[in-house]
Amino acid sequence: MASKGQKKANLLDHHSIKHILDESVSEVVTGRGYVEDVRLSNVRLLIGSVIIVIALFAQFYKKKFPENRDFLLACIALYVIFNGLLQLIIYTKEKNAILFTYPPAGSFTSTGLVVSSKLPRFSDLYTLTVESADPKSISANEPVHLTKSVTEWFTKDGVLVEGLFWKDVEALIAQYTKEPKKSK
Repeated sequence: MASKGQKKANLLDHHSIKHILDESVSEVVTGRGYVEDVRLSNVRLLIGSVIIVIALFAQFYKKKFPENRDFLLACIALYVIFNGLLQLIIYTKEKNAILFTYPPAGSFTSTGLVVSSKLPRFSDLYTLTVESADPKSISANEPVHLTKSVTEWFTKDGVLVEGLFWKDVEALIAQYTKEPKKSK
């Protein structure tokens, strides 16, 4: 049985495993001085709120159906447009990202990190990627990847062995933040 501080996952549920690993990655990255950048999340929440308000207006408009046909059509069009915008943001900006960060305080880089992960269905291979939040920046390094079996980080009871996992994540971040070798 897992004690209070341990993180336990249902080993038959890959969503549970990925969730625990993603939460641990966020803890490691923020523990290294990176502050989470929540601007994209706030934009998504704002667009979602607008979508809800549009739906509420369409549902509770004072007039009944035949009289409010044009108003309903406008609400449906706005609903589709804002949902399309939300999906576009998720597809183009967010992708598999679990964490966006600002650059650490006092660092020379002008860009934060984008940390993303993948755990395909019916696979035990967890892929963690660390890349620049602005890949076109002069201070952006090449993305680095870590792919390992989740069986290396969990006990047979589903308890995450945090020391091993944190060591791998910290090594990946260190690999990303090291100075690139300059060619002569």
